[in-house]
Amino acid sequence: MNRSFILHERARRHYWQGVGGLSIKSFRGGHAFYNAGGGTFAVDDSCYLVLNQGREYSIAVDSPAPVESFCIFFADGFAAGVYRGLTTPAGRLLDPAPPAPVRFFERTYPHEDILSPALARLRAAEPQSAGRLEEKLHGIMERLLAVHLAAWREAERLPAVRASTREELYRRLHRARDYIAASIGEPIALDDMARAACLSPNHFLRAFKQLFHQTPHQYLTARRLERAQALLAGSDRSVTEISLEVGFESPSSFSTLFRRRVGVSPAMSRGRIAPA
Repeated sequence: MNRSFILHERARRHYWQGVGGLSIKSFRGGHAFYNAGGGTFAVDDSCYLVLNQGREYSIAVDSPAPVESFCIFFADGFAAGVYRGLTTPAGRLLDPAPPAPVRFFERTYPHEDILSPALARLRAAEPQSAGRLEEKLHGIMERLLAVHLAAWREAERLPAVRASTREELYRRLHRARDYIAASIGEPIALDDMARAACLSPNHFLRAFKQLFHQTPHQYLTARRLERAQALLAGSDRSVTEISLEVGFESPSSFSTLFRRRVGVSPAMSRGRIAPA
């Protein structure tokens, strides 16, 4: 990919498969589902996805309402050049040696206060000239590298002797967590989650809890309840219909758990949530 560019579109249905450059995927008003590198990712208002240069992937959008996409694609070597400029002493920047490539953790990242505000500002800005856009993307990349550094430090805390083992375990655990988040409406067993991470169930359970401070089942339940709250706020569908869509087999058990976690019944929660 010889140049950087942005895709900013709205669509109810969309499918594409191929090889892309280093990119940041963000969406509003619905979900986009990606398959990449053996992982499954759901991207919506709550997160963004990072895929590396040369990654083969597919994307699918199928929504009753238009979903807004805002995806940034970086030119080949863009990240390496910015990283070299940030980390190389000034005296060595005159060296014409090519910078080493940067490989990001391919995972969804919850919106935070490092990169997400810059993405929102760029999405809301008027169309940019090529030169002005290139300048802004340098700032975006600096922030993405800061997010990557934070993720790398998180991976370093995993209990493994070799750094390469810690990084690979971190990738696998996040791949499993993204698989869970993309499959909350389906029945998912521990074996399914461990298979997504290419780990034994026992190893997966221990490592997942150590990295995320909750069990896989606790994470799945929390994501189902979050999705249910969003559906309650944004639609007039019945509580029973919503409970089944987010993966609860029994509407009564859903209501009991919802009341215990949220403090009110699903119906009362709908009345208390102010429209966005």
